[in-house]
Amino acid sequence: KILVTGATGFLGSRIIEQLATFADVDNIIAAGRIIKTVHEVRHDKIEYKLGDLTDADYVQSIVEGIDKVVNCASLSSPFGSYQAFKKANIDTQKLLIEACEKAKIKRFVYISTPSIYNNYQDRFNIKETDDLPNELVNNYAVTKLEAEKLLATSTLSYVTLRPRALIGRGDTIIMPRLIKAFKEGRLRIIGDGKNIVDLTAVANVVDAVWLALNAKEENCKDVYNITNDDPVNLWDNIRYVLNGLGFELSNKSLTINTAMTIARMMEFISKLTKREPTLMKYSVGTLANSLTMDISKAKRKLGYQPKMTTKQAIDEFLQYYKTENP
Repeated sequence: KILVTGATGFLGSRIIEQLATFADVDNIIAAGRIIKTVHEVRHDKIEYKLGDLTDADYVQSIVEGIDKVVNCASLSSPFGSYQAFKKANIDTQKLLIEACEKAKIKRFVYISTPSIYNNYQDRFNIKETDDLPNELVNNYAVTKLEAEKLLATSTLSYVTLRPRALIGRGDTIIMPRLIKAFKEGRLRIIGDGKNIVDLTAVANVVDAVWLALNAKEENCKDVYNITNDDPVNLWDNIRYVLNGLGFELSNKSLTINTAMTIARMMEFISKLTKREPTLMKYSVGTLANSLTMDISKAKRKLGYQPKMTTKQAIDEFLQYYKTENP
């Protein structure tokens, strides 16, 4: 019996969809706040229990009788106050860990983030053990790393995954944000447009979760990078998505310095207006810098092998997006 938190989101919904197909899985408790039609999964094995993970009583109720847990619930945004992220990403992790320790669950899989590697410079083949930046890029990264540390000091058998830039059917975050920016005339190439990045098919991340749930004990209590292991040119792939929707990306560009200056101004204004700026330093770094990750440890210890290619994942997204936005 498996509990999946964040089951009403992009990754969570794909996880419960796949788990329901496995004979080894008897029941799935799908925890979340609100069920959106686009992410709803109907199956006899799946039982939705909606609630707030900051509510200790609710957390205790969903952990009761559970064998294994996948925690992919989080506030994931480049903008917001530390307190908001702490409540969503740290406080909930504490309650889940306490409840799971009490219930003696067999495995806890945590979905973290490679945003903790971002330092506004090109970085290649980052290993899980590489030094982290002295100052993380935003409150999301800060609180996700703190949640990792909480789990590392627990008594649980755990696996932490850091999947990079999820794409595929159900994506309501990465590609839709870029499409929206393009439609509003705000999308510009930043830098020389030659930056190389890892993108990851959500289907491959789901595979990694299943491997983590069943990993040998000697390979647990560890952190693993997850990617497609196929670094690609970011802007070529953004063009491919836009072309697939009948759009053409302009060759107009901004230098990184210019974009950073604009982002700093917008972030300063946002402190006064309390509204998310249309351009942030984090966005500039993500769109302009190269970032690739070494997944050799996941291959060696979890037996992880990417099955869906980046192109297949993007085509899967395009088909989904066209259906949802006729």
